[in-house]
Amino acid sequence: MPTPSGDPATLCIPEVVRRRRWATLTVLMFSLLIVVLDNSILNVAVRIIAAPEPIGLGATQSQLEWAINSYTLVFAGLLFTAGLLGDRIGRKKVLLFGVAVFGSGSALAAFSGSPTELIAYRAMMGFGAAFVMPATLAVLMNVFERDEQPRAIGVWTGSVGLAIAIGPITGGLLLEHFWWGSIFLINVPVVITALVAMALLVPDSKDPNPGRVDALGVVLSVVGLVLLVSGIIRGGELADFTAPSVLLPMLAGLAVLAGFVLHERRSDHASIDMSYFARPAFAAAVAAIALVFFALMGVTFFSAFYLQSVRDHSALEAGMLIMPLAVTQVVFAPRARLVVDRFGARATCAVGMLMVAGGLGAFAFFDASTPVWVLETVFFVQGTGMAHVMPPVTVAVMQTLPREKAGSGSAINNTFRQVGGALGVAVLGSLLSAHYRGEIEPHLTGLPAAAREAAGESIEATLGAAEALGPAGKALVGPANDAFLSAMHLTALGSAGVCFVGALMVALFLPGRDGTRPGRPPAPERAPARAASP
Repeated sequence: MPTPSGDPATLCIPEVVRRRRWATLTVLMFSLLIVVLDNSILNVAVRIIAAPEPIGLGATQSQLEWAINSYTLVFAGLLFTAGLLGDRIGRKKVLLFGVAVFGSGSALAAFSGSPTELIAYRAMMGFGAAFVMPATLAVLMNVFERDEQPRAIGVWTGSVGLAIAIGPITGGLLLEHFWWGSIFLINVPVVITALVAMALLVPDSKDPNPGRVDALGVVLSVVGLVLLVSGIIRGGELADFTAPSVLLPMLAGLAVLAGFVLHERRSDHASIDMSYFARPAFAAAVAAIALVFFALMGVTFFSAFYLQSVRDHSALEAGMLIMPLAVTQVVFAPRARLVVDRFGARATCAVGMLMVAGGLGAFAFFDASTPVWVLETVFFVQGTGMAHVMPPVTVAVMQTLPREKAGSGSAINNTFRQVGGALGVAVLGSLLSAHYRGEIEPHLTGLPAAAREAAGESIEATLGAAEALGPAGKALVGPANDAFLSAMHLTALGSAGVCFVGALMVALFLPGRDGTRPGRPPAPERAPARAASP
């Protein structure tokens, strides 16, 4: 019987590539660092960007969400296409292009003159990032042998935690000494360093037999994802998922994506083999990725306001406070494979998801005076849980596909993460906004109608109105904090519930230590395939 395409026994990594594989991974981490760094910096800067000029841009809550989600919209819409393009023309070329575009967008965003300009340049950054994210993971899969891939993916995942750690602290330091645009300008030297290092160290790779271009599939994937994510974002902006401007693009997006699936199943040159989704472990892994980021991104959005607006911490202090969330991922993610080897992917990921759910649920009990050590403990638990979920599920996705399809596999992994994150910000953000408005409106009755509408939008808007009123506005501060905490408690419980569902899914469908799902007998042992000599 011929060996299937993509089987590790048929693939040979050149010796020169194998020798410098860890140096290559370091360069890939730099590329990934700038993509994640930017978002983590932006999370601690939302309060300053919301401030009136000349301190900030006077961005409203909706504009802040669009500053985050314009990036996500373009990123998610193009991820699948960018992964396919990398498989076809070369992952190194795509990576260099994406990093250059991302750096250019960062430089332009730093000097935005209005929230609208910032949103546009963030979209440009998302365009570049869409070509970076799948390429880094695809290159990784092509420079490491199969037995080293779990460790390398753990390091790759841990670099996300490193960016989360560096981002808020770097952002806080910059915001204390420079204007808000410096949080984007800091990307430029990192981009230049990464471009030089990639040109020198990263090997190129692509699918040797890409087949015909699936033009219709590419168009359907882009249109479907953009429509779906734009509807999700609009729902978060309106805090209403029943409005026609929300339902129409969401339903249209789902319909187009359903057409994409039907086309891929019938096509003789499909972009992605849909039969992979029939494998429970693969489907559970991508679902777990989406659910974790749904919960985490929604909480990340409101935790910045909790730490800075309610707790009155500076941006730098807020960054320092979330350090345990990041450091635990840097420390534990590269070692998650050891836990998987001992207990299996199913137990490791299920317990990790429950830890994340517990950490998110703890926000439901926070108030304005919760001890700092409690916050740090919760962030530690969340980070440790994440570190034991993301590497195993990423390995499950990437090792299901042949190595030459690594770009499309990485794109699937990251598309589900971004769509899940966009849903988290939109759905949980709208839940937070709607509950906050309902709680604060009774305290705004003395304000003019226009001022009352603006002040009820968010805690920052209420506090801004209170400051404008002078001494008379001090009476609004306490109710604003109480209203936000009440909304945060409800949203945290929703986030925890989503993660709990994810824990059930991985417990049911990921393989255990013996490689089987619950209720299935273990498969007979087979002699391992002998890898070809390089």
